[in-house]
Amino acid sequence: MDEKLLAERFKRFAEHECKGSSPLYEFLSQQISEDGDLLALSSFCSSGQPVPNLFLGSVHYLLLLGVKHELGEYYASLAKNPRSPEGSFLPFKDFCLQHGSEIIKILQSRRVQTNEVRRCTYLYPSFCSIYEKVKRPLALVELGTSAGLQLLWDKYNYSYGTEETYGDMDSSVHLSAKLRNGTLPRLPKTSPPVVSRIGIDLHVVDLSKEDEYIWLKALIWPEHADRMECFENAADCFQSQSAELIEGDAISLLPRVAGQSPDESVLCIFHTHVANQFSEAQKAKLLDTVRHIGGKQDVLHLYNNITDVGRLHLDSFIDGNESHEIVGDTDGHGRWFDWSFSS
Repeated sequence: MDEKLLAERFKRFAEHECKGSSPLYEFLSQQISEDGDLLALSSFCSSGQPVPNLFLGSVHYLLLLGVKHELGEYYASLAKNPRSPEGSFLPFKDFCLQHGSEIIKILQSRRVQTNEVRRCTYLYPSFCSIYEKVKRPLALVELGTSAGLQLLWDKYNYSYGTEETYGDMDSSVHLSAKLRNGTLPRLPKTSPPVVSRIGIDLHVVDLSKEDEYIWLKALIWPEHADRMECFENAADCFQSQSAELIEGDAISLLPRVAGQSPDESVLCIFHTHVANQFSEAQKAKLLDTVRHIGGKQDVLHLYNNITDVGRLHLDSFIDGNESHEIVGDTDGHGRWFDWSFSS
């Protein structure tokens, strides 16, 4: 990837993703976009990966591992009273130049993987609506599952700007989000029945390994203490739950995995902010694969980032009938969503 394109990616990341959310990453990304040395270093990212996320995550990872440097004083995840972002660039560049070989190794071996547990705030009403439609237990298959934390959406509890709470009342994981537009359907007090959970990822994350646990933490932006807390609680919850995580190409494995759905259940394939790492050919193949599966068994496909960014879609193949609906627009970190789906 040439320097000009990399610079545009960092500028876009600063302006459209970090602004209003991470002052440190917004400032650093703008500065990186104008620095040839750091753009050259970031060019070692694996093909298909979101470069700014991976590059900044790699630096954060080394700091979380305990590498000592002045740069850590600017990270809210490391410093109790972090210094102003405006002074962070020179220490950031110095850190990168000192640890360039370690950063390159991370860029070439690690991937940006879904660890945003709060996206379950819109998965929960989506699956409740799906259950109301089909009245059958749900067999979950998540593509790009990472560590499998979103497979446990029924094991968390939720609130949406009122005193009402839904989901698993005994859970230590509480997630909240703002319903920006629309009206949620009547939600049950308890979660829909789930009979199986399978996650597929090219690189499954094993939370029992400290380096992999820290890598997922490193992908959370430094100022986002609430996201960090949600991740840590969900990771603890995962230790006591049963889910099968399979390493491999999700699209290729999907037909075989789909055939394992328990009798009397309905297959629910889902993924959030994963398809943005697919090529156009892979996106088309995935949709064709799901349609082919839908010709053999009932299946629902809940997803975003295939035909547009952020908008949540539901494709249904029930009793030989195909339908396509918009569930709503979603925030990448699950802070808010819009609801336009009719159950």
